[in-house]
Amino acid sequence: MARLLPRDTRGILRARTGLERFQVERIAPPDPLAPFVEFFWVLHWDLRGRAPHRQKVLTRPNVHMTFTNYWTGRKTRGRIVGVVRDEFVEEIAGDGRVVGVGFRPGGFRPFAGGPVSALTGRMVGVDEVFGAAGRALAGEVFAADGADDAVARLAAFLTGLRPEDDPSIGRAAEIVERIAALPALVRVDELAADVGLSPRGLQRLFHEYVGIGPKWVIRRYRMLEAAGRAEEGAPVDWAGLAAELGYTDQAHFTRDFTAAVGTPPARYAREAGAREAGAGGAAGKIDA
Repeated sequence: MARLLPRDTRGILRARTGLERFQVERIAPPDPLAPFVEFFWVLHWDLRGRAPHRQKVLTRPNVHMTFTNYWTGRKTRGRIVGVVRDEFVEEIAGDGRVVGVGFRPGGFRPFAGGPVSALTGRMVGVDEVFGAAGRALAGEVFAADGADDAVARLAAFLTGLRPEDDPSIGRAAEIVERIAALPALVRVDELAADVGLSPRGLQRLFHEYVGIGPKWVIRRYRMLEAAGRAEEGAPVDWAGLAAELGYTDQAHFTRDFTAAVGTPPARYAREAGAREAGAGGAAGKIDA
């Protein structure tokens, strides 16, 4: 039986509003895929008779492989999504489902056949990476009897490719985890010294395995932390948070937040709070 992982809404901007319109589950990978895959995920929605929903996501340094089935109109799509540098917005309408796999930072390298940075900022068809086998996989996922069966077929496909573990995959993933865990670590040279690499060596590792540079990863996790605080609903000391995240002044923090999220932090917090109050009991049911 598939093992569900705890809900993680980090990066789903205005998550309470979004989770009134779609449901998402994360599923642990089987042991043979654990060095490469962080989680499988299933998203489904039913907006028939309701307006379409546009969801903005503050992405993390993961490559995703996704299979989308829009039951309204029977539209289907299978694609590989490289690390997204800028904003990622997806619109859903009617009813549908996405079955996907989120690879660990560095974990897509054995499947890519080259530097993961070649996919950064790109979305390509599954068949462009996996050829005829990828085209066949899309058909199998869409023909699956429910989401659990679709995830099982996707896991079986990846396992059957027999990816070779590589110490650099674990190394890259550990460094990304360290960035996420240490909010005050904001300089690439400090990070390199902390993990025992030269700045150049760190850049090469991230280019080859993660797909994007460490400076971007550092900034993105700082913004994920800030957006999460803003969504909590409690008053935020923005100057204090800026300092906690390693910024020397609040203005610099505000510029970075606005560029990443599209709204200044105080305004974003107000809007998120207003949506929570308006959602009332519905949000509580979704979070239950």
